[in-house]
Amino acid sequence: MKTQFITDDKGNKVGVILSIKDYEKLMDELDEAHTVRMYDKAKAEKLTFRPFEDALKEIEQKRAKSRVSTANQ
Repeated sequence: MKTQFITDDKGNKVGVILSIKDYEKLMDELDEAHTVRMYDKAKAEKLTFRPFEDALKEIEQKRAKSRVSTANQ
């Protein structure tokens, strides 16, 4: 990977120039690392279950609150 740095008047590095190919590779690697972290986090969480009816009630309550808050804007 060939990089070029942008410096300020004092010679401090303040930016970098990458080729599109290198940039896209870095973004792909970052996305993959994020996906792995999210997978690990989800796998570590304890699963909880609740009755379907309770979940529906909660969804409806959130929808009702959302309608009220958007109506007041």
